[in-house]
Amino acid sequence: MTAFVYDAVRTPRGKGAAPRDGKPGGALSGVRPIALLTTLYRALEARGLDAAMVEDVVLGCVTQKGEQAGNIAKISALYAGWPDSVSGTTLNRFCASGLDALRYAARQIECGDAALVVAGGVESMSRAPMFSDGASWFADVDVRERTQFVHMGVAADLLATREGITRAKLDEFASRSHRLALAAIEGGHFSRSLVPVETETGPVVRDELPRAGMSVEKLSALPAAFDGVGREGADAVCLQRYPELDAVRHDHTVGTSPGLADAASLVVVGSAAAGAAMGMKPRARLRSFASTSSEPVQMLDGNVACVRLALERAGLQPRDIDVFEVNESFAVVPLHFERALEIDPERVTPNGGAIAMGHPLGATGGILLSMALDELERIDGRFAVASVCGGAGVTMSAVLERC
Repeated sequence: MTAFVYDAVRTPRGKGAAPRDGKPGGALSGVRPIALLTTLYRALEARGLDAAMVEDVVLGCVTQKGEQAGNIAKISALYAGWPDSVSGTTLNRFCASGLDALRYAARQIECGDAALVVAGGVESMSRAPMFSDGASWFADVDVRERTQFVHMGVAADLLATREGITRAKLDEFASRSHRLALAAIEGGHFSRSLVPVETETGPVVRDELPRAGMSVEKLSALPAAFDGVGREGADAVCLQRYPELDAVRHDHTVGTSPGLADAASLVVVGSAAAGAAMGMKPRARLRSFASTSSEPVQMLDGNVACVRLALERAGLQPRDIDVFEVNESFAVVPLHFERALEIDPERVTPNGGAIAMGHPLGATGGILLSMALDELERIDGRFAVASVCGGAGVTMSAVLERC
């Protein structure tokens, strides 16, 4: 049985910063994660979804602490007033969680375990900051040492060092991300999927982080962001794993790293019969998924092998794909991906990505799918790929085909 995408919505991405020391927080920092999701649940119903037909809600969420703990998938559906019969589960595959939620939904449809599932993710990095869950991977000295934990920013610098990707290339890519994101916002490229969020100070209607004037010259003046973390021990771990290196070159800055963000995303996945019963036409079919893991110290190179596997399962080649939404986990990630698969850069994150608009961890997979689908429809394309690499090397990729 084929798993179809009937709708895909997301909130704007707010800056992931809580108010402190008299400074204002991000535009969505005052909105609870459960409220971000409620906004999307109601938007889906207004667009034709019959909540009574939904059998399961599957959400990715990385920092499951406080307001994001306690199986927010099920509880948010109840909070939004959806029927008691709607089940829910929350999962964590680090940054790839949102795409994993979509795979979970698709597999339920394909094997006949469900006819209609809502999948996506949520992350308020203002209200549940990254690392605040105190997980053993980074908080327990024994676990850190045995698993060779390094900060993701140092892993990005390691990948750039090993691949010979220069600081200039990183800055150029980041400038491009902001330029494309601003052009997409002004051009209304996100208008079909973007749902405004009401706050105490008024509605938030667009992604908060993209900025004009992010030139290569301005970016090149920023200091390295992760050299201090490297000196504290992360560089030693990298050099132990890769003894052929003399040093790790620390070239990523806050300008070439993904912004912390608050957001939610939801995708309606169902069978042909479920769509017909609701009177909804499918927008795309989910052709294939892949889940891989790469070497955990370098960790951020997994998109290459994972996308290759997803394309193989779909019977496709990189040349067949119109849009690659490869998460801009750091500037080196899409640059390495483009080079390794010999892909025209114009087809990779054509509307900007996480460097300009932010990376709300668990919500990112659903956001990438919505952006890929919107872009396919805008350019009259057929195939798209969404891919996210994450902590310890985990990676998820999905191939979709527009209906």
